[in-house]
Amino acid sequence: MTNQPSRERFAHITDWVFDLDNTLYPHHTNLFSQIDVRMTAYVSDLLQMNREEARSLQKELYREYGTTLNGLMTRYEIDPDDFLQKVHDIDYSWVAPDPSLGEAIKALPGRKFIFTNGDRGHAERTARQLGVLDQFDDIFDIVAAGLVPKPAAATYDRFMALHRVAGPNAAMFEDLARNLAVPKKSGMTTVLVVPNNFEPTFSEIWEQDADEEDDVDFVTDDLASFLRSVIGT
Repeated sequence: MTNQPSRERFAHITDWVFDLDNTLYPHHTNLFSQIDVRMTAYVSDLLQMNREEARSLQKELYREYGTTLNGLMTRYEIDPDDFLQKVHDIDYSWVAPDPSLGEAIKALPGRKFIFTNGDRGHAERTARQLGVLDQFDDIFDIVAAGLVPKPAAATYDRFMALHRVAGPNAAMFEDLARNLAVPKKSGMTTVLVVPNNFEPTFSEIWEQDADEEDDVDFVTDDLASFLRSVIGT
């Protein structure tokens, strides 16, 4: 189902920017489900709610504030470090090593970054388990973003200023189309990574991002294969 690119469309790219969860590793890994359960438990413990009420509030916060963390900080002034430590205390063995992805990322010309709404520790543990950590120049996490999550424009501006990234020379890979809107406006080439065998009809795209169809240049359900086609291997 991969929307195959031509090498020419990516020949000018010098900076490669990857989201982490459900992008570098496939959605069927379901690692984020562990984090989701822990976020619900955190809300339940914090507000003395039953799990059903806590989950409903958690999703409300996610929809309104972009991340559960942002919502909890805004409404309840929680300690973000405590939250990040507790929700990322998970079993990373769920992530299968992917040597072919590591080789494909290594072969990309230029710099490579992980840009995530998670924290650095989570990104490092995930990428290490996946076998790709050593291929990246840096990780831009939610702490580096000043705890303001994607898709806030200020967060992308902060990333691009910190690493001197010029939009027209960069490509961004994401599993949420709405997180590609700002990169697209900055001139980046945008790639939406969807679950394997996912039919790319934008009316039902992951997380219901139909309005962002114009922000997506390419769609793939196989990141390693897509990158190999970019570099012609």
